[in-house]
Amino acid sequence: MTSFPMTPAGHQRLTAELKHLKSVVRHTVAKKIEVARAHGDLSENSEYDAAKEEQAFNEARIKDLEGKLARVRVITPQDVAHDKVVFGATVTICDLDSEEKQTFTIVGEYEADLSQKKINISSPVGKALIGKSIGDEVTILTPKGPRECEILELKFI
Repeated sequence: MTSFPMTPAGHQRLTAELKHLKSVVRHTVAKKIEVARAHGDLSENSEYDAAKEEQAFNEARIKDLEGKLARVRVITPQDVAHDKVVFGATVTICDLDSEEKQTFTIVGEYEADLSQKKINISSPVGKALIGKSIGDEVTILTPKGPRECEILELKFI
């Protein structure tokens, strides 16, 4: 079975979501189904249909999270090398043409979120940065074409 890297924070977030879905949402949806059943004829009961749909969605998400958590390998960023970009590193780069600076954290696919500046280790940016050091210039292949960037800073939070 293939394992996927994940930070401790990402693992904790998924575990907390799973616990919430099992202990809170599952019981809330069961109550909705119970109330809808009390209204009588289920064949024309939209409340019942909506609650059953919510239940199916919740159970699918639970199954998805359980599958993901069974395949992750938690890697603590502080436990890895600190002289090169590796999984869990927070990297600041500077575009050599526009001089625009950006900071990213390299994470696994299950916790990647561009809005939080967390990029997948397998993404073009992640692949280009892995193994590089402060001061290295890298070419990042983007949809707009190649970008030349320099690695300015490297942190392991």
